Order: sequence, then C-alpha cells, then structure tokens
Amino acid sequence: MSPAGETVVVADVGNTRIKLAVVGAGITATRLPEVTLRQDLLSREFRPANLQQWLDRAAAGTVVVLVASVHDRAAVGLEAAIAEVAATGHRAVRQRRVTREHLPIPVEVDEPNRVGIDRVAAAAAVAVAKDADRPAVVVDCGTATTVDLVSADGRFLGGAILPGPGLLARALAEGTSRLPAVADLDSGALPAMPGRNTQQAIAAGIGFGMRGAVGRLVAEATAAIGGEPQVFLTGGSRGIVRDVVPGATEIPDLVLHGIALAVGRLQSPS
Repeated sequence: MSPAGETVVVADVGNTRIKLAVVGAGITATRLPEVTLRQDLLSREFRPANLQQWLDRAAAGTVVVLVASVHDRAAVGLEAAIAEVAATGHRAVRQRRVTREHLPIPVEVDEPNRVGIDRVAAAAAVAVAKDADRPAVVVDCGTATTVDLVSADGRFLGGAILPGPGLLARALAEGTSRLPAVADLDSGALPAMPGRNTQQAIAAGIGFGMRGAVGRLVAEATAAIGGEPQVFLTGGSRGIVRDVVPGATEIPDLVLHGIALAVGRLQSPS
C-alpha cells in the first residue's frame, strides 16, 4: 500500500491520449477505487510542464504515479517527465510501471503477456464491479474497440479487437486519394442515411458499421460465455454504440479504476 500521506496517481498511456487521475483513499478488493481530477493529454504533444501543472492542481505533498501503457514511446516520455519533476526537488515523486502481474485478475488466454494492459485493467475493474455470480462482457471504445469476456469467478477469457471510429476514418483518409478526413464521430447521434455528401457517407458507414459490429460481438460473447452476463461500457467513443447495448453499465474511466487496483500489489517503493 502507498505510504501514509502519499497521493496515488494513475496514468493510462493509450495510443492517442495519456489519461491521469488521482486515486481516492480506502482501496479495497470489494469495490472500485474512486478516481478524480481526471486530465487527458494528447500522447504526441505531451510535455513535462503538462505534468507539473496538473500535479500542482491535483495533489499536494508526495506522489506516486502508477503508469500503465500500450504506447511505449509515450510511456517513456511520461516516465522521463516524472523523473524531471522529481529532480526539481519541489516535491517527492516516484513512479511504478504497472504490468499484468500487478492486477488482481487471472488472464486465461494463449499468450497472456501479449494482452494489452488496458484490456486487463478494464477486466480487473469489472471483476470487482459485477455481481459475484454473473459473467460479464466488457466493451471499451477507444482508438481500438475491444469486446472482452470475464467469467463469473473473475477470470479474463479474451475477446475481440477491431478499429475504433477515429482509426477507421483515418484509414479511409490515408489509404485513398480522394476521401476526406472526417472528425467528430464519437457522438451518440445517429448519422444521416443515406449520406448526401462524402462526409455524411463516411459517417454513416463508420457509425452504423460500428454499431453493427459491436452489437454482433456482444451477442456472440454472450452466447460464448453463457448465462446472463452483465455488459459494461467504457471508452471515449462509447457514445457511438450506446444504443446497441441497452442496459449496459456505463463506467467512463474503467481502465483508470482497474489500474488503481494495482496499489495493493505495489507495496515496495522503487
């Protein structure tokens, strides 16, 4: 556990953004840790000053930053920034890299070490949040969209990965000579159909395509795991599929909650 008086910060280093948050006190194995004061920073534009400014607002005194990453270059930049802040001597700041072994969930797939830490963290959070006797399906809509399964007894069983809406839009813009880039695809509003211009046509293809894909994947996951699984929805693009997972429990920062669960296994300072 973190030393008394030390503020715990979690960092989810994704393909597009670095997400930071402060973890509330009183972490237990039976409820999700509280995460507050979330800050999103673009991974490609991150600077040490960004971290210093946010820490000045979010945390007084000593800090430990738990870093979980699926983007190696961005994680190295964040860790260098943490070291730079610590070197100023204005405050005590230490850091730990969170790995699969630090998260309280068994990973039962062919290659456990190749599963993204974000998927494992989200599943670990769901294993705590779900009903004890029910399996779960975890839908995380970000740069990539994942649909994963958690058994009734809290094991990560794998799932499916597909491109998120922003990645699909970039693939069309970069992989063709005339199709334009289309932004603002994360809204839950239904796109126009038929699209009356190229932008609308792309928005319709991606919007309805994502809905169809996620709806089918959730149905397949439900059939595969059996019973009546709870469905959890998270990720910055979750609005685009909200209407195809009615009744889902929506937790915007599921990955950050999951990273915070690593505190209990990261007892020794580094």
